[in-house]
Amino acid sequence: EINLNCGCPSERVQRGAFGACLMAEPQLVADCVKAMVDAVDVPVTVKHRIGIDKVESYEFVRDFVGTVSEAGCRTFIVHARNAWLKGLSPKQNREIPPLRYALVHRLKHDFPALRFSVNGGIQTDAQVHEHLRLLDGVMVGREAYHNPWWLAGWDESFFDAAPNALTREDVEAQMCDYMAREAAEHGTPWSNVARHMLGLRNGLPGARRWRQVWSDHRLKTLPPHEVMARAHAVAVADPA
Repeated sequence: EINLNCGCPSERVQRGAFGACLMAEPQLVADCVKAMVDAVDVPVTVKHRIGIDKVESYEFVRDFVGTVSEAGCRTFIVHARNAWLKGLSPKQNREIPPLRYALVHRLKHDFPALRFSVNGGIQTDAQVHEHLRLLDGVMVGREAYHNPWWLAGWDESFFDAAPNALTREDVEAQMCDYMAREAAEHGTPWSNVARHMLGLRNGLPGARRWRQVWSDHRLKTLPPHEVMARAHAVAVADPA
């Protein structure tokens, strides 16, 4: 799959003339999609917002999708917020413009032959189930990064798979194996890997102390499995 980003609002991205500012030029996006569709054998998809700045008309995003779909895009991933191109940071753009899921549902109603996934503010299984009644998919971004264990039950919840037998400790140990392998084969410090799993124990007693150990660069000379043992020891000793 090739996904064209028409959703990022950062000023640096705007200076490169891509991201959310492209929503103001749907024919240009359509031309880009058509060129890619003609050149590749994999799907070309588009991720976008429901509007830019304070233009909140449904017709704006409807016409954008209509124009781009005519060029061969069949799948749209829709962040259900406007992107404010001025005055908000990228982080604020993920929080301040209100979520309007109804507009994404309306797009699916108006373009039933296209595939729509919704993105933005989704943090529970109940929300996922509700959207899947009306849409083709759900995209989870920040929550998947900050609370990755949430995903461990998805195969069972959404794909009728058997319950996941892995524990968080199993996953952490496998990550330690990976860190050791990366260090041996490529010289990668384990901290480069560990910083991306700091949400693994999100919500558990001692999670803060566990994160502190895995973030302690003074331990960078120790083998990852030894760091794991220390992290669990302090988490048990100080579960606050």
